[in-house]
Amino acid sequence: MPIDRQTLREVLYAQREALSQESELDDVQTIELDQTRVGRLSRAEAMQDHQMALEMARRRRAALEAIDDALRRLEKDPDFGVCEDCGEPIVAKRLALNPTQRLCVPCQSVREET
Repeated sequence: MPIDRQTLREVLYAQREALSQESELDDVQTIELDQTRVGRLSRAEAMQDHQMALEMARRRRAALEAIDDALRRLEKDPDFGVCEDCGEPIVAKRLALNPTQRLCVPCQSVREET
């Protein structure tokens, strides 16, 4: 079953829009705590929350980069949907779930084992 490039394009644009809207809501700034007014546990919790927000923002940026890369490949690469490791077609259902995939399931499994 051939991949439907238009559907994948629409999915990728929708994903990019959703992530972009989430990114606009983020305003991760350096935390400044008044050491005399905030308890030790409150400071630790604030620092943990800050680190979690930074990590979420990093993951969102990485996802946006993967989406933009997939859109470029979808437009220019005639081999889009072919596994980068073994050269076999990636199952259309896998691409439908996540169009940014570059590997088939067996090759992805091998990479995750190492």
